[in-house]
Amino acid sequence: MELDLMTGSSTWSDAAELARTAERVGFSGMLYTETGQVPWMQLAAAAMAAPSLTFTTGIAVAFPRSPMVSAQIAWELAGETQGRFRLGLGSQVKGHIVRRYAAEFERPAARMRDYVGAVKACLRAFRGEERLSHSGEFFELSLLPPQWTPRRHDYGDVKVDISSVGPIMNGVAGEVADGVHVHPMHTMHYINERLLPEVARGAERAGRDTADIDLIVPVFAAPGDTPEELAPLIRRAKIQIAFYGTTPNYSFQFTDLGYEGVTEVLRKHMSTGDIAAMAGTITDDMLAHFAVIGPWDEMADRLADRYGGTAARVVMYLAEEQLRSDPETVHKWGEVAQAIRSRKTP
Repeated sequence: MELDLMTGSSTWSDAAELARTAERVGFSGMLYTETGQVPWMQLAAAAMAAPSLTFTTGIAVAFPRSPMVSAQIAWELAGETQGRFRLGLGSQVKGHIVRRYAAEFERPAARMRDYVGAVKACLRAFRGEERLSHSGEFFELSLLPPQWTPRRHDYGDVKVDISSVGPIMNGVAGEVADGVHVHPMHTMHYINERLLPEVARGAERAGRDTADIDLIVPVFAAPGDTPEELAPLIRRAKIQIAFYGTTPNYSFQFTDLGYEGVTEVLRKHMSTGDIAAMAGTITDDMLAHFAVIGPWDEMADRLADRYGGTAARVVMYLAEEQLRSDPETVHKWGEVAQAIRSRKTP
């Protein structure tokens, strides 16, 4: 199991500096989200600054981009990082895809299945294994003249991962993806009772081995040795869980744990802008299911106990904020990272 650091929008110089810090203290990699800024240039700056790290997009928004464009970017990043890049793709939600990107969203699971197939067809063509020929329900690709083919390199086996939450997209992940980006709002009950069986059913349909599908798991980890140190991280985790919990498609996770009606309460508070009430709705008992909380010297063990043998990579969702607000914690995070890596958890 590897320990990665999640990051979002920043300048190129800040991205490089954060990557150098992550590499120096012992993180295995960095995961870049796509929100108000595309991840590619930050990622390139970070990769040049910290050449030993593995870089992942978690996620890059798929549908507004041609599969060829995504494949070309992934190919270039894989070559320049000497194979230390994974392309993580996500569907986003309809409002953003249609109203912010002016792209099509209908039947997102089927579209994602075809999209990943098209990206992989491009990668095979780039590797010289076959002519470009993808004819799917949503995407048709058949032209790749030699002068438009990316230059060859030795790192063409690019992993293509997707984010998924519900049973249909989880099944698609099992059919076509090399890895699954688990939603940050998750419990082990969800992973074991819903996600893994649904991914396995998709893999069985495609004749694949689930051992070939990695789980990449963002985690609300809150390390601290005193109540005062823990308080801001716990509040931040509760706010983020509450924000995600307003989405009706995620409400089943509360119900599965016996917390009926939480999403409705959260949505009511959100409609009035009452962030404090949203955070207060997430009780400490709920939080224990969705976050990993504990002293610094126990955090590596707690992460490994929860995710070891299940996740290929665990990604620290809150660590960057903590590093920026309290630079003194950088060495403590380094100890956690090195302890995780030394365990050699499968």
